[in-house]
Amino acid sequence: MNSPAVPLAERMRPSTLQDLVGQEHLTGNGSILRTSINNGVIPSMILWGPPGVGKTTIANIIAHTLNVPFYQLSAISSGVKDVREVIESAKQQERVILFIDEIHRFNKGQQDALLGAVEKGIITLIGATTENPSFEVNSALLSRCQVYVLKALTSDDLVALLKQVMVKDEWLRSKQIELLETEALINISGGDARKLLNLFELVMQSANNPTGPIEINDRFVMSVAQKKIALYDKTGEQHYDIISAFIKSMRGSDPNGAVYWLARMIEAGEDVKFIARRMVIFASEDVGNANANALLLANATFEAVNKIGYPESRIILSQCATYLASSVKSNASYEAINKALAAVSQHGDLPVPLHLRNAPTKLMKNLDYGKDYKYAHAYEGNFADQEYLPEKISGTRFYDPQQNARELELRKYLKEKWGEKYGY
Repeated sequence: MNSPAVPLAERMRPSTLQDLVGQEHLTGNGSILRTSINNGVIPSMILWGPPGVGKTTIANIIAHTLNVPFYQLSAISSGVKDVREVIESAKQQERVILFIDEIHRFNKGQQDALLGAVEKGIITLIGATTENPSFEVNSALLSRCQVYVLKALTSDDLVALLKQVMVKDEWLRSKQIELLETEALINISGGDARKLLNLFELVMQSANNPTGPIEINDRFVMSVAQKKIALYDKTGEQHYDIISAFIKSMRGSDPNGAVYWLARMIEAGEDVKFIARRMVIFASEDVGNANANALLLANATFEAVNKIGYPESRIILSQCATYLASSVKSNASYEAINKALAAVSQHGDLPVPLHLRNAPTKLMKNLDYGKDYKYAHAYEGNFADQEYLPEKISGTRFYDPQQNARELELRKYLKEKWGEKYGY
């Protein structure tokens, strides 16, 4: 039996929530989105998440489940004219879903064309984006949509998906597949389910045993991928690999690697805001308080390239990238918030100590809200020794300054103020 012409990822696109792998927080039993679908009433929404985690699939499932007309546009190839044609068609129908892939690529005028129809309920908009909608979707449209955040698929999710398609796809069922190892499949696909299935299909097409057992191991997968990687990386998502190389070059303090990958992105016409935004994040995550100027320069870069654009913005991007790569590094702030979030998850909503509470009313004052709070500026050195954490986690150190000149100064200051309390 020959491989079908339709790609595996498309053949196996789920049509019900039961078949969807991952995103249980949105689509599992009792979840908000499943409840809305079951009730037959869904809001306009923005689905935000990495590539290949189910955004388009969820939109298709919603339309299939509700049995309503479904229009699909890509923000890359569609304009205001296409949007208006869908809206005019929708006016003749009772209920219509308009799905716009990569909605972050719509400019303000294109997004504004959607506003009235969404507000009046002429269309139910489902937008998909890999970018933070707070930055890329204008506030008027965003306020009319519910934002759902999709999570990256785990290795377990991806393995479950492989096993599912081996059972459900007619062509794969005709093969004797022995899935011995999955690490290479998972790593190369980078958490992208569509990329995973396209790679798996490519591997199966490359197997030389049409009738006997086909053993899938990491070595075989790597040999196929290295020869034919271009065949399954044709969806325009290579920029995620290149931005990864760019960030890792800066993290590794190699301005040469950083500027090379930057040039690759510029040459490919990558969105300047996409590059600049990653550098703003990097400046805080990977440089942090080791060099606070890094965040200032990265933010200034983001503002500047928004005003200037290509080709001149290449110079500004290069200045920032080489500066960040050459800067001393620290991920202490990144680690601190992760530890604090873990503590919140572990301990729940611990009560705010009374002396730290706000007391805007007489009743609250009578309940000792704010009592015994020490105003730091009223004390010598602008410091008052008092407790700022809930009692249960008193003394917990979340921020751990690293071994660089600036953070050693911060550590020294904290040690002088807090003594042994936090172990600085």
